[in-house]
Amino acid sequence: MSDRLTEDVTKFQGRFAALKAEVGKVLVGQDDMLHRLVLGLLAGGHVLLEGVPGLAKTLVIRTLAEAVDGTFSRIQFTPDMLPGDVVGTQIFNPREGSYTVRKGPVFGNLILADEINRAPAKVQSALLEAMQEKQVTLGDQTFRLAEPFLVLATQNPIEQEGTYPLPEAQLDRFMLKVKVGYPSRDDEVKIIDRMAGAGAEPSASKVMTTDEILAGREATRQVFVDDKVKRYAVDLVAATRDPKGSGLPALAPLIDNGASVRASISLVKVAKAQALLSGRTYISPHDIKTIAHDVLRHRILVSYEAEAQGKTTDHVIASILENVPVP
Repeated sequence: MSDRLTEDVTKFQGRFAALKAEVGKVLVGQDDMLHRLVLGLLAGGHVLLEGVPGLAKTLVIRTLAEAVDGTFSRIQFTPDMLPGDVVGTQIFNPREGSYTVRKGPVFGNLILADEINRAPAKVQSALLEAMQEKQVTLGDQTFRLAEPFLVLATQNPIEQEGTYPLPEAQLDRFMLKVKVGYPSRDDEVKIIDRMAGAGAEPSASKVMTTDEILAGREATRQVFVDDKVKRYAVDLVAATRDPKGSGLPALAPLIDNGASVRASISLVKVAKAQALLSGRTYISPHDIKTIAHDVLRHRILVSYEAEAQGKTTDHVIASILENVPVP
């Protein structure tokens, strides 16, 4: 089993590196954002990208979908949307006296939920069943969604005009929340050359099938996790709920609500994917630390006191990582 797993890890490390390289033909810089999206693909978890407009969030997701041989749907969220615009609806046929189902854009392998926080809460909530249960209920019929099913969402910072905060229950469904920053000046020059140069804009070719993604996920599930590393993941999450009990009393006034059990599960799942992409058959505490910010930042609710001090969830997570003992 160990030799077989080593072979699978080596194989899929190469296949997903090829996928990233293909997307890299279009995308300049933003390697961390692309890496997190590939982690989501491998771990089977939805990914939320947050950043101001114009940072290639939509471009990277669309290009990733172009490189994967699966179905792709884009949903542009707007304030006047209805839930049926996402999941579909039943249409009444008066001549036959029956209903027919018209499936919405959520029926696909990769779903780009663009500017998800520009739609009202009832529309955002329409995604909840699909994201968690991998199914959609329309009337008295329930439809299973195709595998792999992955929601890759973008949102603008809450301070932007015309945005709605996502419900906590929906935020928790995202395995990763990635903050997208500006590219470096050198990368920005390369972007101009590529997108505003004399030649045609580059595009990606299909280099991976959905069956390969599912096989990669199965190999990821086999990655070994030592009990000490599991305990370390649980200790990190427990510190967000009970800072005093974890020896971090200074953090207690800064946290209103800590992370859920889903956070512990996600830490281990994403760390397994991180280990596979690094070519290892086991996860280390460093894998946990590497992805902790992306797994935890949207699952912690900071207090008014923290906001008054200018402290964000990333400050809280950094303090926890510094103080919780590493096995």
